[in-house]
Amino acid sequence: MPVANRFLLAWRRHWPHYLAEALGLSFFVGCSGLLTMLVEHPASPVHQALPSSALLRRAVLGLGVGLVLVLIVYSPWGKRSGAHINPAVTLAFWQLGKIRAADAGWYVLAQVAGALGTAQLLKYGFGPLYSHPAVNYTVNQPATPTLSGTAVAFAAEFAISFLMMMTALVALHSARLKDWTGWLLGGLLAAFVCFEAPLSGMSMNPARTLGTAVAAGSYHGLWLYWLAPGLAMWLATALFRRIHFGVPRAGSAANGAAQKSAAVEPPLYPTDQPE
Repeated sequence: MPVANRFLLAWRRHWPHYLAEALGLSFFVGCSGLLTMLVEHPASPVHQALPSSALLRRAVLGLGVGLVLVLIVYSPWGKRSGAHINPAVTLAFWQLGKIRAADAGWYVLAQVAGALGTAQLLKYGFGPLYSHPAVNYTVNQPATPTLSGTAVAFAAEFAISFLMMMTALVALHSARLKDWTGWLLGGLLAAFVCFEAPLSGMSMNPARTLGTAVAAGSYHGLWLYWLAPGLAMWLATALFRRIHFGVPRAGSAANGAAQKSAAVEPPLYPTDQPE
């Protein structure tokens, strides 16, 4: 079947799953922006009530966005699509054989659309609050605009993305941990916001970073926020496959179906079964 026909057929069958991905990342971008304005804007009562500690403010913000991620994972739309809400995650699950190529392409397009649209809504809906230097459109950039600052940001993004993806894979393949996957990832996200954000802004999500960069009109270092998470999650998945299944990589969903069974397996998304 021609590639264009495969994409069209996938759309007809699974557009609700793609919509769920767009809504999921849209919700995350929106909540992240609102929480950042509440915690970081100098005129915010929340900001004024907190002690003048950047670490404490990041801890509060991290707790908030971590809970947002948990809510998305366990929500009806998160369960429908698998709650990837991240092109790097979708790429990793395609490598694992848990999503078909056409569906993965639509997932990424939906994620980018959700992030771009919501960042623009925040920009025009909250204008001066969202653009204030303390908030700065929640854009991700290296801590310093130098070669060393970019290298540190790349290494930091790679490390947290690798750890996040490996945690997800281990939990999803564990009968004991699979139901706690959302909480584990939400806890990691909260910790990353608290401790890693000063290095790179804490992204791990190429689509989210693109959305806020377009809203801000600032693209410095954007490439690293696509390359580092994508490469890290790809390598984490390759390593997991080698250790867990004894094979180096997958190229398609058909290959994934033939893998040695684990104690539990994450499902293939999207599914044709009714939710």
